[in-house]
This record gives sequence, C-alpha cells and structure tokens, in this order.
Amino acid sequence: MRRSRASTDQAAARGGVRGALAGEDGSASLEFIVGGVLLLIPIVYLMLALGTIQAQSLGVEAAARHTARAISTATDAADAAGRAERVLASVIEEYGLDPDGVQFRWTCTDAAGDCPSAGSSLVVTVAARVPLPFMPPVFDLDRIGSVPVEASAVQKVSRFWVGGP
Repeated sequence: MRRSRASTDQAAARGGVRGALAGEDGSASLEFIVGGVLLLIPIVYLMLALGTIQAQSLGVEAAARHTARAISTATDAADAAGRAERVLASVIEEYGLDPDGVQFRWTCTDAAGDCPSAGSSLVVTVAARVPLPFMPPVFDLDRIGSVPVEASAVQKVSRFWVGGP
C-alpha cells in the first residue's frame, strides 16, 4: 500500500474540502437575490420611465404633425382654428397627454402679412411635460421630476387659402 502524502493528511484532519467550505452554505442564493433585486428595480424603473417618455414624445409629435396638416389644408382662418382645436383635442385624448400641460403655437416662416397665408410655410410647435412614474405630488416633486418634450412640424399652406387669421 502506498503511503499517503502530507497534504492529503492535513485536508483529512480539517474535515476535507467540505469542511473548508462549510461556512459558505446558503450565501450564494442570498447574494443572488439581493444583487438581483438591487439591479432589477432600477432597470425596471428605467424601462417604465423611458417607455412613458417615448409614448408622450410620440403623442406630441403626432399632435404637431396632424395639426399642421389640418391648418395648412383649411380654406380660411375660421376653418383652420376649428380644425386645429379638434385635431389637437383628439390627439391629446388618444395619447393620454395632460390637456392643461400641452402648449401649442403656430407661426409662418415666409408670410408677408397674415399667418397663415396662401403658399406660406406653417410651423406648428407642440410642447408638453412628461411626469416620471411614481413621482408623488408632495413638495412639487411631480413637476421637478418631469421631462419636457417638444415637437415641430412644417407644412406648406394650401394655395387655395382665402382668409387671414
């Protein structure tokens, strides 16, 4: 029979490899759970926040684009104002934008007088603030924790435009 080595005799005296690792039982699962939660919660919140911002950005962009199209194809100022109101209200409702927080304005880039006028370029700008998820209205945190989004659309006014603003 072969004689044992000193290294194996020492491991056997200490209880072997299992004895050396006995103090580590159960801590891997605890570390995995704690680490997973610490990483998962911020990532989930980031996904929620970015999803909300993206959805509201698409809403603001759609409002600007569709409102510019509605105004530019109108025949006169009264028709343009009515169309702009209806389209803007429809897009705000569809995308869940805050009606009080949406700011809307239009200008003409190359109009000599009235805006809009036949053949001019109409610029419609819509801006809103997107509140971040789970921000309480305490201490004005919902206003501080909001992201401004803005979109502009340019549309050529119909050459059949007949009225001023």
